[in-house]
Amino acid sequence: MLANQPLAERMRPKDLDDFCGQDHLVGRNAVLRRVLESGNIPSFILWGPPGVGKTTLAGIIAATLKRSFFHLSAVHSGVKEVRETIEKAKKQQFFNNPNPVLFIDEIHRFNKSQQDSLLSAVEQGVITLIGATTENPSFEVISPLLSRCQVYTMNPLSDDELKALIDKALIKDTYLTALDIEVVENEALLRFSGGDARKLFNALELVVASEMDEAGNNKIIITNEKVLMHVQKNLAMYDKKGEQHYDIISAFIKSMRGSDPNAAVYWLARMVEGGEDPKFIARRMLILAAEDIGLANPNALLLAQACFEAVNVIGWPESRIILSEAAIYLATSPKSNSSIMAIDDAIAKVRESGDLPVPLHIRNAPTKLMKNLGYGKDYKYAHSYEGNFVSDNFLPEEIKGTHFFEPGSNPKEDEIRKRLSRIWKDIYGYGEPEKP
Repeated sequence: MLANQPLAERMRPKDLDDFCGQDHLVGRNAVLRRVLESGNIPSFILWGPPGVGKTTLAGIIAATLKRSFFHLSAVHSGVKEVRETIEKAKKQQFFNNPNPVLFIDEIHRFNKSQQDSLLSAVEQGVITLIGATTENPSFEVISPLLSRCQVYTMNPLSDDELKALIDKALIKDTYLTALDIEVVENEALLRFSGGDARKLFNALELVVASEMDEAGNNKIIITNEKVLMHVQKNLAMYDKKGEQHYDIISAFIKSMRGSDPNAAVYWLARMVEGGEDPKFIARRMLILAAEDIGLANPNALLLAQACFEAVNVIGWPESRIILSEAAIYLATSPKSNSSIMAIDDAIAKVRESGDLPVPLHIRNAPTKLMKNLGYGKDYKYAHSYEGNFVSDNFLPEEIKGTHFFEPGSNPKEDEIRKRLSRIWKDIYGYGEPEKP
């Protein structure tokens, strides 16, 4: 028995067929499986929440291709360790040996100089880099390295996938199969795991161990009540990598959307006390400024951007003041979702109508042939007309007059509505806003 080894480690899959979840990457005919079957993998980055199999998948790939596998954690390693590993990899470049796989966990924690130290080895094929990150690589990985890597997104495990893992552990784990265990209810286990297989196994093992002390040699029955009793008292107040992470950021966003500065500051304080990444909070406020405030107060996006940039240059704990100011400003701003509604409606029309032709009069005409074909003919230059406006059609003929943008009901967009109604008259139907 391996009772001293965590259940999550004991249940770590050894091949793709045993791997749970991520069918979009490793399912039959999926992109990573096809790459693996070709025997020639590129450097890539796995982006996803904790406990979804990033480390496991990297190990399976290296084992399947029979490549040397080096594993570094960005938390404990620096440039020195990276260079030493690359030197070891270079020494294996003989007799046409395939290049080793270097797996770097939490690669987003590497600073620029540490990431720079990888560039040459990746570019020259000394190593195949597999990075794992819980943060958006677009923000956390330097552009030169990102351009040399594919990025594959991994998703939280579904409830069905988590249930399958519970069943598999009870059937296959040497330690658990020696016990008489019945899972009568699994909702609490699923909730505590938050899509994270490692947390699921940790919770299951904790409950089993606690129940063993009470049940002796009798049957262990797992219920929601028992899970809550045993697991809840072992959880931190705020787990920034688990379900509460998503619940609290959701409450924070909804509080600002709902114009409640007091609730917004409270949920912000919960995240601050829990050690949440300030840049994560600032990015979410940037999205809210565009999605929920928009044209009702265009300055909100500017302030949110300034907050994001300031958090990146100001240390902690001072950044909490900047986050608080931005959160209060966004919460107290008038709200409008007209911009997101407009782009989503336009995208829906594009998907419905396909690639409609651009009207000839607004096409670019850089050559004589294009001009002879009528490109740009009869185009009316707006600045040549009174008020810098001329009524013309700028949409494909098939959807002429289609109305995507509807100004919201707030002072800023009331002004926009009045101007559009005046210049476009009845073409787009901008009249009085609908009564709420």
